[in-house]
Amino acid sequence: MKIGILAVQGAFIEHKMMLEKLGCECIELRKKSDICHIDGLVLPGGESTVQGKLLKELDMLTPLKDMINNGLPTLATCAGLILLAEQISNDENVYFGTLPVTVERNAYGRQLGSFQKKASFKDIGDFDMTFIRAPYIKDAKNTTVLATIDGRTVAVQYKNQIGLAFHPELGNDTRIHEKFLQLIQN
Repeated sequence: MKIGILAVQGAFIEHKMMLEKLGCECIELRKKSDICHIDGLVLPGGESTVQGKLLKELDMLTPLKDMINNGLPTLATCAGLILLAEQISNDENVYFGTLPVTVERNAYGRQLGSFQKKASFKDIGDFDMTFIRAPYIKDAKNTTVLATIDGRTVAVQYKNQIGLAFHPELGNDTRIHEKFLQLIQN
């Protein structure tokens, strides 16, 4: 399986290492010419504003958005979730806008507000979740809620897209990445 990982900024290396451990070939997407036939796409955590700006400047936003809209399975974590969101409650920007959710950026505070929490993840069970300046999903339409923490939605699936407010790539548990690969196979 060939997975494209947005590599313009953020925690893309950790996703790459985890997916390679699961037997995937990974392509780092740094410029428009890197976009090729891929079986899945990962949008990593980092700075959503910086990533969104670079996606536009590098002319990558529209081709990747078209691929997502045409069914490309996509795993988005933290900033990646913000990039996918149809609406950002505390920011007027919209990037891909393919995931019918409203997210709030930095909902858990600044870097010092980072935390880990174990919570149930649909069809997986308990999962250690790492939140770093994380968003949360304020509203989700026509999505499957995959996980909540303290009454807040932190993971959803909509068709071919999985959006997470946390960073599964920062631990050793590969089950969420395996779920993503199963989405690709199906």
